[in-house]
Amino acid sequence: MGAWVSGLLGGADSAAAAAAGPAAVGLGDLPELCAAQVLLRLDPPEICRLARLNHAFRGAAGADFVWEAKLPENYRYLMEFVGTGEEGRRRRRRAGKKEIYARLSKPVPFGDGQKEFWLDKIKGMICMALSSKALVITGIDDRRYWQHMPTSESRFQTVAYLQQIWWFEVVGEFYKRFGRRHCSSEHVHGWNKKPVRFQLSTSDGQQALSQCYLEEPGSWVLYHAGDFVASKPDQPMKLKFSMAQIDCTHTKGGLCVDSVLIYPKGKGFQHGRVVRSQR
Repeated sequence: MGAWVSGLLGGADSAAAAAAGPAAVGLGDLPELCAAQVLLRLDPPEICRLARLNHAFRGAAGADFVWEAKLPENYRYLMEFVGTGEEGRRRRRRAGKKEIYARLSKPVPFGDGQKEFWLDKIKGMICMALSSKALVITGIDDRRYWQHMPTSESRFQTVAYLQQIWWFEVVGEFYKRFGRRHCSSEHVHGWNKKPVRFQLSTSDGQQALSQCYLEEPGSWVLYHAGDFVASKPDQPMKLKFSMAQIDCTHTKGGLCVDSVLIYPKGKGFQHGRVVRSQR
């Protein structure tokens, strides 16, 4: 009816336009606000891929409210560790939410460079790593037993190398890139006699205890110590973890301790092979 009336009033040109039918509508005609609502339901890598589709999604992909929904609640506190001095503060104030997400997705050092945190790029969850120098290692100051060895294999550029010891204990508190080896597997001994015990506890009463034999000499292996739940993310939690083999009937040695990883459980976090010890 509308096209017919327009034809009566507008003459031949209007009639031709009416005969051509309605104009084709595609994703490029989608309002940016609608496109942003679609992006809110996607993971960050999917947002970046869709932004290359057309100008509507490209514009929506830069919206602050889209990326703020992907950031952890305490992202402002985390950004305080990025940059130093007045210049760092100015840059943090000017940064958009997408820029903040991109920066926090890269390792941010703290604790005198002995610890790092970053956001998992897929889910935006917080991951952390503690170097061997941030751990309490029995006998670490006695060079007859332990040495700190520089290596490009570690994300912290150093590992703690155990030559030989009777009492093995590594403890850490909190309030992988691995590659070329510097130590010969010929020096590995004593780990097949008794399993190593892993313990994890939190200040709100959660505990995990497991054990396993350290195998695959000459390889870097990520051993799973346990799981915990941060049920109240707005409240601080103290986390304590340890690995120990304190049977003094035999010596053990040839072990490199690189770091401790704390990461979200699930499919989002990408890591290498993980050995899960027996409860």
